[in-house]
Amino acid sequence: MDQSIQNDLNAPHSMGTTIIGVTYNGGVVLGADSRTSTGVYVANRASDKITQLTDNVYLCRSGSAADSQVLSDYVRHFLHQHTIQQGQPATVKVAANLIRLFAYNNKNMLQTGLIIGGWDKYKGGKIYGVPLGGTILEQPFAIGGSGSTYLYGFFDQEWKEGMTKEEAERLVVKAVSLAIARDGASGGVVRTVIINSEGVTRNYYPGDTLPLWHEELEPQNSLLDILSSSGPDMMVT
Repeated sequence: MDQSIQNDLNAPHSMGTTIIGVTYNGGVVLGADSRTSTGVYVANRASDKITQLTDNVYLCRSGSAADSQVLSDYVRHFLHQHTIQQGQPATVKVAANLIRLFAYNNKNMLQTGLIIGGWDKYKGGKIYGVPLGGTILEQPFAIGGSGSTYLYGFFDQEWKEGMTKEEAERLVVKAVSLAIARDGASGGVVRTVIINSEGVTRNYYPGDTLPLWHEELEPQNSLLDILSSSGPDMMVT
């Protein structure tokens, strides 16, 4: 086997990803694609990058899959202990600061960028970003992963204060589908998590239901379908 192919197969699992967190009037919406890659290969096309930490706080993970998974496991454990000791659920800010503490103290070893989103009775819906290095930023919306480079201008134009739940989820799904179209490391399905005073709602949008962007091809069952529908001149340059 070619050495470069062998190196790709042995590369760490990486979620070169698109993750998004958006606040709206009453809660938050988190969204992510589902592609996990190993080098240039897709190791998992249906991974779940939105991890539950508590009943009211969820975490969007990007970067090294192993790093983000072990970090979320540690944080979930300590938040559970915190809830038992305090006799009430941890706030979103407490969860975000705990993640920031782990990320900063291990910044030389962790390769992961995170978005924390949730709702609590004190502050309502909150979004916090913890990028590489362990900085913590409270933001009305946060985007991360390799697909985020295509979305900054889009969010500057499309995000607005006071959105409804439906508007916020439509924005998240539209943004992730746009990143999937442009970023080779993002793909698969779109998963969303809506968190508000009523609880948590998870939604799932298959890839063939997402909007098509400029020059994207319609979903096909095989390469032969594409060739037969495009005529004999498709391969001509």
